[in-house]
Amino acid sequence: MDNNSLFDDLVALEKCSFPKKCATCGLVYLNVEDFVAKTEAINKKTGLKSSEGDEGETILELFRNCSCGSTLLDFFENRRDTSGRGKKRRKAFEKVLVHLVKNGMDRKLARQELLYYMKHKKSKILEEAGLFDSWRRKKSSG
Repeated sequence: MDNNSLFDDLVALEKCSFPKKCATCGLVYLNVEDFVAKTEAINKKTGLKSSEGDEGETILELFRNCSCGSTLLDFFENRRDTSGRGKKRRKAFEKVLVHLVKNGMDRKLARQELLYYMKHKKSKILEEAGLFDSWRRKKSSG
């Protein structure tokens, strides 16, 4: 997974950490995009470190170097719902994904369409695949 995808999957705790100011030179970073664009990776590495928060949640720490050489840190939090309800939703998502793949749909497309459906409550591709047919039959007979 590339860094851009990783950053896309994480939510910056921007309310608390931005704008961020370098204590050494005073340079201000307005948001996480500004922070990543105007700082440099440490020793050509990602600067990412995973740790566990007080409540067992996954926290991602991002270490970057300011143009003045000072090392800066920002925290990111995983958006994944780790509650029982969240685990149940992920299990259901995986079950539907496996069904679509077994019925000939490309895994990447199936995942993309399921995510689209979850956000927009519609998907022409999933409709055409007949995913909602049995649900409609149950609804109309019930």
